[in-house]
Amino acid sequence: MLVELSINPLGRGTHISKDLAEILQLIDESGLPYCLTPSGTCIEGGWDEVMAVVKRCHDRERSLSSHVMTTLRIEDEEGGVDKLNENIAAVERAAGRPLRNIVARSAIKF
Repeated sequence: MLVELSINPLGRGTHISKDLAEILQLIDESGLPYCLTPSGTCIEGGWDEVMAVVKRCHDRERSLSSHVMTTLRIEDEEGGVDKLNENIAAVERAAGRPLRNIVARSAIKF
């Protein structure tokens, strides 16, 4: 199962990078495969595993903000494996060439 998670605290301004970095730390600590996107984070795993991570992330942000909007989009395909990479690879195969995508690069150098 692939879940796209977006957590937005309302009424706290537009600069929430530090909060999101803390949420991403929770996701990273889960050990589940994930990918940060410009507008959310995709997490791959079983229902119970992913939903436990989603709850931890939502609860973390809720502890900092009185109003939080959490949005989920779920792709649940029988036999789906490595959807984080396979979904992109399928489009690249159809296009007949590699495409620019967020999975293949990091925005900053460490």
